[in-house]
Amino acid sequence: MAQSRGIDKKAFAAHAVLIGERIDLRAWKTADALSTSPLTVAVREGGIAILFRFGVVVFFDVSATAQAVFLDDIKRFVGNPYGTPETEKVEVRTEPGAREGMAGDTVTVDSGAVERMQLIADVLSKSVVLAWYESQVAANFDRVEPLARDLERTGRVSGHVKELLKYIGTMLLTQQLMVGRVAISDKPEILWERPDLEGLFLRLESEFEIRERLNELERKINLVARTAETLLQLIHSRHSLRVEWYIVILIVAEILLTVYAMVYGL
Repeated sequence: MAQSRGIDKKAFAAHAVLIGERIDLRAWKTADALSTSPLTVAVREGGIAILFRFGVVVFFDVSATAQAVFLDDIKRFVGNPYGTPETEKVEVRTEPGAREGMAGDTVTVDSGAVERMQLIADVLSKSVVLAWYESQVAANFDRVEPLARDLERTGRVSGHVKELLKYIGTMLLTQQLMVGRVAISDKPEILWERPDLEGLFLRLESEFEIRERLNELERKINLVARTAETLLQLIHSRHSLRVEWYIVILIVAEILLTVYAMVYGL
């Protein structure tokens, strides 16, 4: 049962769904919200949903059918929806007085209060976004690696300039989204009001390895971008060298024609 205080159950599921690049939260009526930072709303069929502007909805105690209905209702607010959403799911158990944290796939909290659900949602939303970008960067890494191997084996670059520029653009956009829109390394705003919940947040953040995954992702992004930039420079250098040879050939041809004209009095 979703109430202003949260969820009054001993065990329920938390399900994060990355549905698109962004969600326009400004279109939501704040009067209908349980909380606005982040936006937390009651689901008609039961449970609550917490929405993030970077495209994630985290459901608590919401059935699969109700989730599908909810996502269909808000699809008009979703920018650049993904064909195959990224998802992540954990179990939540409430035990008053227990040490809060995560063991296996179960998060234990003192209560189902909205503030605690928001902390879980914050970490889950960042984890599912990281999983999405990890798969995207891995795909680009796989595309750039053969080009680097060709350079090592043949001393020549087989890639096209447009393709390499696309890789560089993808990496720059990924960095901008992670740092600017998602702000993965930032702490949730709820901790300013509830500093007593910081221990729970830090334990969840550590369990999902948020900072470690972010650092590894940034390292891969920088590596792919540098590799693509290096290959692009080599292609440009090769084209410049080719142009220089064309100029030399034209100069030599002109000299030969001039000499020929002088020798034969043309």
